[in-house]
Amino acid sequence: MSHAIQDQRPVRADKSPAGGSLTRGGLPRWAPAAIGAAAIAVGCGLGAVFGLGSKVQWGLLAALAFVVITYVASAVVENRRQAKDRVATSAVWVSFLLAVIPLLSLIWTTVSRGIKALDGGFLSHSMNGVTSFEAGGGVYHALLGTIEQIALATLIAAPIGLLTAVYLVEYGKGKLAKAVTFFVDVMTGIPSIVAGLFILTTWNLMLGFGPSGFAGAMALSILMMPVVVRSTEEMLKLVPNELREAALALGVPKWRVILKVVLPTAIGGIATGMMLAVARIAGETAPIMLLVFGSQLINGNPFEGAQSSLPLYIWEQYKVGSDASYDRAWAAALVLIAFVMILNLVARGIARWKAPKTGR
Repeated sequence: MSHAIQDQRPVRADKSPAGGSLTRGGLPRWAPAAIGAAAIAVGCGLGAVFGLGSKVQWGLLAALAFVVITYVASAVVENRRQAKDRVATSAVWVSFLLAVIPLLSLIWTTVSRGIKALDGGFLSHSMNGVTSFEAGGGVYHALLGTIEQIALATLIAAPIGLLTAVYLVEYGKGKLAKAVTFFVDVMTGIPSIVAGLFILTTWNLMLGFGPSGFAGAMALSILMMPVVVRSTEEMLKLVPNELREAALALGVPKWRVILKVVLPTAIGGIATGMMLAVARIAGETAPIMLLVFGSQLINGNPFEGAQSSLPLYIWEQYKVGSDASYDRAWAAALVLIAFVMILNLVARGIARWKAPKTGR
């Protein structure tokens, strides 16, 4: 009897499917830091030996060395399966750093060069009476034009895009829904200059209207609309059908379910999509050049007369080529980044305020 009981005891597997032991020791916690230092040394050494002048190339060699050394060390100390897992993790971290480093470099360059000319006078004055080669002047007229044009474009594109997404998710069936989806996909890849030419042909040439901020806003709304539709559509699809079914079971009309249940549940993602669309149009220059023309004066009426915008102002100042114009261009770029960031924070605050409460 005792021998039978002993024979029924589970046998402990000491080998992994790949042939490595599961009970062997693992790499210490300080191993990634040590491997990173060794990879940096290898990357710098190879870069110096092969005469590579770009530090970016040195960094890529160091990243490749980090992955290779991680795999070899883990395979020797641990097992092949753990080594593959560490390589996948290392590849994710390396990709993250390769994406973040250019972003941080861009932000650092913009801040360091834009802070020279950014002050209260720069934000409160226009370029009226200031030649492009001399110091002074400001960005107030361009900032005002950007705010008005983006606001008008959002007022045009946001309701149309939101209603289109609601139709596609909640009501869309058959050929019409497929056609709408197809044209939304096509509009996503439309170049900005094509949108500007379309408004120029219809609004300015055919109907006879002159340059204005509203014309530029209509072109920007064409670029903004597909982004709003796509982002809102995906957020509405994430709302559980159980919520819709529960509300419909209580006898609530479908339009009210959408208004009171579906949209509040997805409001956070919808607001984020709106900000992505705003960021998409905030840096466009080609439609503004065609339809708004640019101006050195302050024009607070977006429906009449030429206006300026921050992207157009940056291009104009950089084109001049003087030290003062370069400083103004970098300062305007910093203002544009801060403007988009503030809009993003405001949208997130509104989304959190309007989101349904999950606590008791």
